[in-house]
Amino acid sequence: MELNVRQTELLKELQLLQGIVERKNTIPILANVLIEAEDGSSEIRLAATDLEVGLRSRCAAAVVAGGSLTLPARKLHEIVRALPDTDIRITQPADGAVNVAAERFSSRIQTLPREDFPSMPDAGGTASATLSAAPLAEMVAKTQFAITGEDTRFFLNGALFLLSASSMSLVATDGHRLALASAASPPPEGESEGVTSGEAADPEEPARVILPRKTLWELARLLGEGESKEVGYERGANHLFFDVGRRQLISRTIDAQFPAHERVLPQGNDKCIKFDRERLSSTVKRVALLSNERSRAVKFQIGAGGVEISSSSPEVGEATEVVAVDYEGAETVICFNAQYVLDFLGAVDSDSVVLSFKDEVSQAVLSPQSSAGCDYTYVIMPMRV
Repeated sequence: MELNVRQTELLKELQLLQGIVERKNTIPILANVLIEAEDGSSEIRLAATDLEVGLRSRCAAAVVAGGSLTLPARKLHEIVRALPDTDIRITQPADGAVNVAAERFSSRIQTLPREDFPSMPDAGGTASATLSAAPLAEMVAKTQFAITGEDTRFFLNGALFLLSASSMSLVATDGHRLALASAASPPPEGESEGVTSGEAADPEEPARVILPRKTLWELARLLGEGESKEVGYERGANHLFFDVGRRQLISRTIDAQFPAHERVLPQGNDKCIKFDRERLSSTVKRVALLSNERSRAVKFQIGAGGVEISSSSPEVGEATEVVAVDYEGAETVICFNAQYVLDFLGAVDSDSVVLSFKDEVSQAVLSPQSSAGCDYTYVIMPMRV
């Protein structure tokens, strides 16, 4: 193989591939990135996988001699990142080691056999749906932090993706809070439906699939590039495929039953308080500094004209701050996990947010007062301290 590629172009793709490659694995080839090229081609193909999530991408290059090889993904990324914005020459002579050179820099990197690199599944060739990139990116940003990190509850280690011909939703929960983001999924111009191959034949019964936590993080990174307004989506027997511009994210599905989130959404929350988002965020951050490090509990003492937010820890001390609000209901005291509240406030961009509740033990709901993007509901369970 012999090719020339621009440092900035290669670096962009290698940066995205870093999230796929696992730092700790028992299979050495999974630490490598696969590079493939054809004689006389104007691009190279790159791929990385951890057997659960994979990423394919393409990069403009001048290919002198085609071939395929694998290189340590992190070491190659470090070398390319350290080089100036210039052409990089990658060659593989007969002895097997790979030369990576640019200007006066030259290096030889050990490789692993191409045959050891695991095969990655291919999509069927016809996208089952074409999704709008902007609302999808917003939905991911507003739900991914609510996914649990507890491996024992593997069915919660992902977000439920609901897709119908006219809408899409993401639901994530860790058992103590639930984030639900929904958006219309308008079809591309010239098409009558966004779903094109029976992914959701019954509009009343949207297709359901659990997207793994890592898949959401990598999808957010791809969408964050902002290079594509549409995302091709296909669901295979065991894999999901997301086509974002010149890149394709491949993910195994989680074969499990997601909790019935509809039952968690409260219906009888008759008390509402409107907060200035930045004011509430700064107050909770300050008060939480003296909260118990394990529970992170902050107390909302709600009364006429104001909400006293406080925390206390026997080992550290206590803190209190009052936020002025319009409220004329009965006095109520509710405790929340401060980090859960801050996660919500950091995910929304509305100037004002609304807290609706029923009493001190029932699910409360936080939501932005207005939103130009997706509809967003955040259910949070009160703490008993």
